[in-house]
Amino acid sequence: MKKLILAATLFSALAAGAAYAEDESTKCDVPKDKWMSEDAMKAKAKEMGLEVRKIKIENGCYEVYAIDAKGKKVEQIFNPETGVQVGTEGSN
Repeated sequence: MKKLILAATLFSALAAGAAYAEDESTKCDVPKDKWMSEDAMKAKAKEMGLEVRKIKIENGCYEVYAIDAKGKKVEQIFNPETGVQVGTEGSN
């Protein structure tokens, strides 16, 4: 019985993670010609109080690796057209 409960819990967690990833990618489903430049994304992140270290493109989104106002390393995910934050990864 414990194995069944564990399996059901694990399946639920995996399904929720897959749903989150799918939801995030749909928020970044933007044609490349409509994207803001990486420099514009960097400036927008700076306005939000982030000290940008690196910007990557992942699953059609901008991933900004930065240091926040509290000095913590963060990875934040942005829509490449609007610059709106659509997700956050765990701290590094």
